[in-house]
Amino acid sequence: MSDRPLLTVAGAINVDLTACVSRAPGPGETVADGRLTRLSGGKGANQAVASARLGARVRMVGAVGDDPDGNAQLANLAASDVDTASVQRVGAPTGSALIVVDDNGENSIVVCPGANLHIDASALRVDPHTAVLAQLEIPVTVVESIVAATDGFVAINVSPAGAISAQLRERGDLFIVNETEYAAHPELETARMTAVTLGDRGAVLLREGVEVARARVEARGLVSTVGAGDAFAAALTLGIIRGDNLPDALHRACAVGASAVEQQQSQPALRPLESYLPRVRSSA
Repeated sequence: MSDRPLLTVAGAINVDLTACVSRAPGPGETVADGRLTRLSGGKGANQAVASARLGARVRMVGAVGDDPDGNAQLANLAASDVDTASVQRVGAPTGSALIVVDDNGENSIVVCPGANLHIDASALRVDPHTAVLAQLEIPVTVVESIVAATDGFVAINVSPAGAISAQLRERGDLFIVNETEYAAHPELETARMTAVTLGDRGAVLLREGVEVARARVEARGLVSTVGAGDAFAAALTLGIIRGDNLPDALHRACAVGASAVEQQQSQPALRPLESYLPRVRSSA
């Protein structure tokens, strides 16, 4: 197997404006103890950066605006060893996300997609043998164009929980969802593989609806859950395409997700994937 498998990540590239507060405000309420940070984010960019830090050769497909935020996001991806040649510059503003994180690490997010909705699918050039990891924060027609252009492994993070087209249902080798998303998509019960994240209860991997692996790794402390799902998706996809057996791939992905919740940023610092050994392994 290749030491650094090729992975094309297609998805949103955003600026994350995060307010850390003691507790999230209720309807009509103002909370005045916020601490604001401005960092790189977007599920696509998060998963691309995580994949590169974990050891993949990553090519990013997405779009940013022709603005200072776009320049900053391209620079951030390049600094993380992500190939940005397929990131388009468009007239719409670079996407942004408004995030509130409370002292328990729980978050609420409002996404303003901007440039992410303006990717020109006809201009994409995709390696015909690349593996693909994509989400649904960008137009589904773009994702369909990418997966149609390759014969490689295809992982779809079904987030947000929109409709899964017939083409993606047929082409997807792995679907990654949380419990709510899985409940919203009964068709995934017949998917080739589905990983369902269970929050602090870990994750389960299903093959055509039948459980084939289950894992849970305790985090040392909960700081923020914002980047955990994206780190998990990157780690599981990379583990599978590099040839790990499914239980080990799932355990390592849970270990990476546990590491991510211990950090504030949406693109947490990560080590090479093989260095992650679960602190707690369980089949229960």
